[in-house]
Amino acid sequence: MSQDLARYIRDIPDFPKPGIVFKDITTLLQVPEALDEAIQKMSDPFRDKGVEQVVGIESRGFIFGAAMARELNAGFVPIRKPGKLPAETLAMSYELEYGTDQIEIHKDAVQDGQHVLLVDDLLATGGTMEAACGLVSSLGGHIEGVVFLVELAFLDGRKKLEGQEIFSLIQY
Repeated sequence: MSQDLARYIRDIPDFPKPGIVFKDITTLLQVPEALDEAIQKMSDPFRDKGVEQVVGIESRGFIFGAAMARELNAGFVPIRKPGKLPAETLAMSYELEYGTDQIEIHKDAVQDGQHVLLVDDLLATGGTMEAACGLVSSLGGHIEGVVFLVELAFLDGRKKLEGQEIFSLIQY
């Protein structure tokens, strides 16, 4: 846990709607030492896991995922919103507070038995990462863990990710 990095994250009240306190990570991204420390610490628990692909979830998962892939000497795979990937995709829906959404991965992005690490910036309710894990598993990937910069523990998102090794750097 690295609560010292939390000082670089600012709260934006009432964004995107009244009553929500948004955790803005752009201020952490602007400080090279903080960004480097975050990438290092998010990668550390998985250095000896044989990770072959790091999967980042659109869009801020791309920031950390690509850097972590380089750090772990692995490939990078994007999971995107519908209609953004050019080749044949596999899609999965997930629940939102009001309705559903969907994410996609290229069908050839993960090979059967590959060791995969999934990354996103924030764990809230867990729905997006649950769907991402479902996509990777359906392609035959072996999930080594899921990693987040920030976890909003009071939203209990870990429940949707039972059975996964979960690592979050900063918890609120």
